[in-house]
Amino acid sequence: MDLSFDFSVISKNITYFMIGSYPHGRLGGVALTLYLAVASCILSFLGGLFLGMLSVSKFRVIRYSATAVINAVRGIPLLMVIFWMYFLLPALMGRTMPESRTVIAALTIFTSAYMAEIVRAGIEGIPRGQTEAAISTGLHPWQAMFYIVLPQGLRNMVPSFVNQFVSLIKDTSLAFIVGVSELTHVATQINNRTMIYPAEIFFFIAVIYFIICYAFTSLSRWLEKRLAWQKAI
Repeated sequence: MDLSFDFSVISKNITYFMIGSYPHGRLGGVALTLYLAVASCILSFLGGLFLGMLSVSKFRVIRYSATAVINAVRGIPLLMVIFWMYFLLPALMGRTMPESRTVIAALTIFTSAYMAEIVRAGIEGIPRGQTEAAISTGLHPWQAMFYIVLPQGLRNMVPSFVNQFVSLIKDTSLAFIVGVSELTHVATQINNRTMIYPAEIFFFIAVIYFIICYAFTSLSRWLEKRLAWQKAI
């Protein structure tokens, strides 16, 4: 059995791996993977912040409703959410939607539920006495939340947010199911075209995913140490 490897297929298709057919066609590969991850992360941060604040509301109806939504989304596989968005959004909008947008919508909904739990834990980690002290000075409860509690909580949430972003990068690989030309889809296309280099191709994309995820994991560790040091002084 010949166990030799030929990575020439990587060098011949490196541009396609990195940016797809861009600028003469659609963006793809690593660039599209990062675009999907960054866009979804920004939107899910906002969604998670909103849901997380609702989940600690003093009004039971709001708190229970937000918690029900969070738990429902967390209990559904991401692949199912992607399929729902792929078929549901065009029906709701009354027109076809770009596949990348449906994937961003799915990733945003799915990740927002996990972000919300991070936000809830961060808010509940701040001593209740600080909120009471802020209200006693004349601040409205929502002002105490935005000006006193949330800024302190966000500092504790940052490492968890970065870790969730790392998971989001890996989750983008499921976008190939609906034909989005992110890194995994591009690798599959190249593999189907060449047929004889599957080990080299998928080893290469595994390395790419590792490099990206390791970079952000290292950032998370650095932020955690940095914030711990600032808190100590």
